[in-house]
Amino acid sequence: MDGTVLLADDDAAVRKVLAQALTKAGCKVHATSMLTTLVRWAREGRGDLVISDVVMPDGNGLESLKEIREFRPKLPVIVISAKSTMATAIEAEESEAFAYLPKPFDLPDLLRKARQGLELKKKRKTARVQPVDAEELPLIGRSRAFQAVYLLLAKVVNADIPVQIFGESGSGKTLVANMVHEHGDRRSLPLISAGPALLGDPDAAAAVFARARGGSVLVDEIAELAPEAQLNLVRAIDAQPGEAARLISTSQFDIGALAERGEFRKDLFFRVSGIAVRLPPLRERLDDIPLLVDHFLRMRARDGSEFKSFSDEALDALRVYKWPGNVRQLERLVGMLIVVGANAEIDGADVEALLAGQPSPPDFGADGSNGIFGSEIEAQLRAHFESCGGGLPAPGLHMRVLREVEGPLFKLSLEAAGGNRARCAELLGINRNTLRKKMREQGIRSAARGRLA
Repeated sequence: MDGTVLLADDDAAVRKVLAQALTKAGCKVHATSMLTTLVRWAREGRGDLVISDVVMPDGNGLESLKEIREFRPKLPVIVISAKSTMATAIEAEESEAFAYLPKPFDLPDLLRKARQGLELKKKRKTARVQPVDAEELPLIGRSRAFQAVYLLLAKVVNADIPVQIFGESGSGKTLVANMVHEHGDRRSLPLISAGPALLGDPDAAAAVFARARGGSVLVDEIAELAPEAQLNLVRAIDAQPGEAARLISTSQFDIGALAERGEFRKDLFFRVSGIAVRLPPLRERLDDIPLLVDHFLRMRARDGSEFKSFSDEALDALRVYKWPGNVRQLERLVGMLIVVGANAEIDGADVEALLAGQPSPPDFGADGSNGIFGSEIEAQLRAHFESCGGGLPAPGLHMRVLREVEGPLFKLSLEAAGGNRARCAELLGINRNTLRKKMREQGIRSAARGRLA
């Protein structure tokens, strides 16, 4: 570690311990018990990093941080505080502190943050400043639903706790997972993706965390892991060599609910549960469609495709559709429209013609209706109640009805998916472990294997 650290804390013991640790790590340290001295040093251009307490004899460290920001906006500041409340943490974040650590803090953790802050300062000195191109941003959206995602992500990128990203297929979970790593404190360390094939082997699962070297491990669609892969992941997490890697997981399903139903290991759930980020489906942020379309058009033009535009009628037609495949489906549709559109401007008729060949979106219940089978099911149940002659059906009706409905539903869905259980699970909106369990309960044989699932 190389650089000069400005240290402000009114506790002499804390100053001594931090000064010794930072000096041993290779830093020069200027320590003080007064904020006025700290601010003066910063004004004079001293220091590559600031470490400051919040409650000081001559003022508030967060107020001093705001003052330093005015004349040294690029100077990284680590805030430490015994007043570890949510309000303090939020104020530290709003003050653009590089990191916030409540007392008593872990000394190795503080040293790691200090090293990252000093490395960031060096990069800022040598890097050529370039304007941010909105087209290069991995996430695009100005809708209220997506602004809430931005605010939450701003809080989680530097938090040393697991992150779970929930969302439907095609909503951008992997993009967000990569962004959490690339914009966080561990961005200089590896991001290792671990899929079912790797986690299915205990040695390979352990090797994943060894390769991460304290960076991040991404487990995509964690709810889909087979039981043996879940066990291997638990053991690999517990046996990590050196500094623990940060776990980032994605899922279409609520793994907490799956754990409660016994369909996901609870010990794994407790290890990977942390901050949950829900990505809204595209149908909940239709106002973002023009921005997304423009982004995809420019991407295609950079790759050599003809640049085209969308008329207002074309954009309106896109907003009407419910997008079961979310942003990924929209991207593919824009690509097809560039190819098949006869004119430089894509109109509403072009969009409607292509949407006619897209999958029919499911009934999401937005209109308050009973869904596609509600009326028929209600009629059948009413007839059953009436057949009891004024009495009640036998106890256990709920489970009997579910079994009678699930049997043909799972059988027909498996046939429609050509015996492919992964496609069948996606069709039904459940994970593959649940599908296997239901097939066993219903006595449904796998066409691909000729045996009970």
